[in-house]
Amino acid sequence: MAIKEVAAENITEPLMRKEKNLAGEDGGGGERTNSKGNPWMVYFSTLIAVCGSYAFGSCAGYSSPTQTAIREDLSLTLAEYSVFGSILTFGAMIGAITSGPIADFVGRKGAMRVSSGFCVAGWLAIYFAQGALALDIGRLATGYGMGVFSYVVPVFIAEMAPKNLRGALTAANQLMICTGVSVAFIVGTVLTWRALALTGIIPCAILLLGLFFIPESPRWLAKTGKEKEFEAALQKLRGKDADISVEAAEIQDYIETLERLPKAKLLDLFQRRYLRSVIIGVGLMVFQQFGGINGICFYVSNIFVSAGFSSSLGTIIYACLQVVITGLNTVVIDRAGRKPLLLVSATGLVLGCILIGVSFFLKVHELALKTVPALAVTGILLYIGSFSAGMGAVPWVVMSEIFPINIKGAGGSLATLVNWFGAWDSFLHFQLPHDLELLRYIYSLCCNQCIGHIVRGSRST
Repeated sequence: MAIKEVAAENITEPLMRKEKNLAGEDGGGGERTNSKGNPWMVYFSTLIAVCGSYAFGSCAGYSSPTQTAIREDLSLTLAEYSVFGSILTFGAMIGAITSGPIADFVGRKGAMRVSSGFCVAGWLAIYFAQGALALDIGRLATGYGMGVFSYVVPVFIAEMAPKNLRGALTAANQLMICTGVSVAFIVGTVLTWRALALTGIIPCAILLLGLFFIPESPRWLAKTGKEKEFEAALQKLRGKDADISVEAAEIQDYIETLERLPKAKLLDLFQRRYLRSVIIGVGLMVFQQFGGINGICFYVSNIFVSAGFSSSLGTIIYACLQVVITGLNTVVIDRAGRKPLLLVSATGLVLGCILIGVSFFLKVHELALKTVPALAVTGILLYIGSFSAGMGAVPWVVMSEIFPINIKGAGGSLATLVNWFGAWDSFLHFQLPHDLELLRYIYSLCCNQCIGHIVRGSRST
C-alpha cells in the first residue's frame, strides 16, 4: 500500500520541469537569472543612461528662470526671446525624426554620444552668445539633443533591464527629466544665465564618461548579428556567475520573429486594423502638449511675476512639487492603472486652468486684486501637480503598450514627432497679447476636456 502511494505521488510530478518563460511577449530581459547573478551593472547602466534624461530636463527648464537676465544683458525683444524659448522644440522634432535611424545604425550608446555632443555644443554656444543668433543656434542644438534623448534613453533601459526591474527603471527616465527641470528652476534663481548654461554640460560629461564602462544594449547587438558581443554584454549585465542561456535564447527567438514580420512603413499605420491604436497613441500626445504644459514650463517665472508673486519662491515650490508627485507616480502607475490616472490628471488640469484664467481675468478688470496672486499660484501648482500625476508620463506608457510589435517602431516615432510638434505651441501661447490671458487658458481648458474622449477608447495590453 505504501509503495502504491509513493508511486502515485511520483506520477503527479512532470518528467521534465518546464522553464518559465519570463521574457514575456516582448522577448527579452526575463527575470530568470542564477541566484549568483548581481544586477548592480543594470542599476549602474540605468544611472548613466538617465543622465541623458537629466540633460533633457536641464534644456527644458533653462528658459524660465533666465528670461529677464538674458533680455536685459543682450537687449532682446520679447519676440526674440520667445523664439529662443520655443526653437528648442523645433530642434527636438528634428531629433525625434532622426533618433530611430541613428540608434539603429550606431547603437544605443552611439546615439547617446551623438545627443550629448549636440547638447554640449549648444550649451557652449549659449554661454558665449553675444546676440540672438548665437542663442538660437545653441538652443536649436540642445533641442536636437533632447529629441534624441527622448527616444534612445527609455529604449536602452527597456532593452538591457530584466523584466522584473524594467517598469521601475524605465519610470526613472521621467523622474530624472522632472528633476533636471526642477534643478534648473531652483539653481537658476541664484546663478547667472551663462553659469546656468555651463551646468547643463555636467550631465552630458558624466554620460559620455560613463558610456565607456557600461555595455551596449544586448538586443541591439543580437539584432545586428554580433553574437559574441551580445552574449558578453548580457553576461556583464546579469553577473559573471549568472546563467544567461534561457534569456539569450528568448532574445534570439524574439529577434528572429521580428525579422520575419513585414517591416511597417509610415503609411501602414493608417490601415484600418491599426487606426484605433494610432488614434489613441497620437491623440494622447496631442492633448498632452496642446494642454499648455510647455507654455507654463518655459515661462512659469514670468507668469508668477505677472500675477504679483515672488518669482524665486514660486519656481522653487513648483520644482519641488513636480519632482515629488512624479516620484509618487512611478510607484502607483502599475497599481492604479492608466485610465484612472489620466482622468484624475485631466480633471486637475481643467481646474488649474480655470483658476489661472480667473486670476488674470480679475487682474485685467481690476477686481479683487488681493486674491489674484493666490489664485494664480494655486492654479499653477494644481496644474503642474495634476500633469505630473498622469498626463506627463502615462501617454508614453500607453504608447509603448498599444502598438502591435510590427508597427511599434513606426508608431512610436510618429507619436514622438507629434508630441514635439505639439510642444511648439508654447510659442503661440506666449505671443498672445496680455489682455487675452484668459483666452489662452480657455484654449488649454478646451483641449484638456477632450482628453476624456481619447481615454475612454484606450486599452492597455
